[in-house]
Amino acid sequence: MLSRRTLVRTSMAAALVAGLAGLAASADWRGENAGWRPIAWPFPRDGWADGRAWGSADGIDVYVRPKLGFCGNCDTGVVADEEVDRVTDVDLLDERFAPVQTGGPIRIAALAGRARLYRLKTKDGAERLAEAVAVSQKCDLVVAIIVGNVAHEPARHAAHRFLESNIVQVWLAQQLEGR
Repeated sequence: MLSRRTLVRTSMAAALVAGLAGLAASADWRGENAGWRPIAWPFPRDGWADGRAWGSADGIDVYVRPKLGFCGNCDTGVVADEEVDRVTDVDLLDERFAPVQTGGPIRIAALAGRARLYRLKTKDGAERLAEAVAVSQKCDLVVAIIVGNVAHEPARHAAHRFLESNIVQVWLAQQLEGR
């Protein structure tokens, strides 16, 4: 039989572990995903599977989807602005999208690629900015569009952090599973 001292210490350790697990779950719920909610995939059906979309309380929308087997160069991934223009879905928002500036390299979690800022008009005629992201894993692409106040660095970085969050990364891992 265990001594009373051992039982008390074991109970305290179990309570501490349970408390830390609850705190970790709460931090995830309130931290990286705070203010983000799922929204409907707004784009019409095309040759690719529908992706996932989320909106933030700050008015930023993020659209993400994998394009399996679509990377133009499996060895280097996405390295040129022309590839970002071609492979991302920014044309689904506005066929006459216009680049604002030269793109640059980006890393989202373990995936590397390129991102570029665009000016576009929404269906209601409003002019908006969007950042298109194309990252790759082997010969598979993951494309994302961030629409909203992306000229504001903290807002854009918050969207990048959301792309690296568990909610997005777990879904992407399921899509890329075994590839």
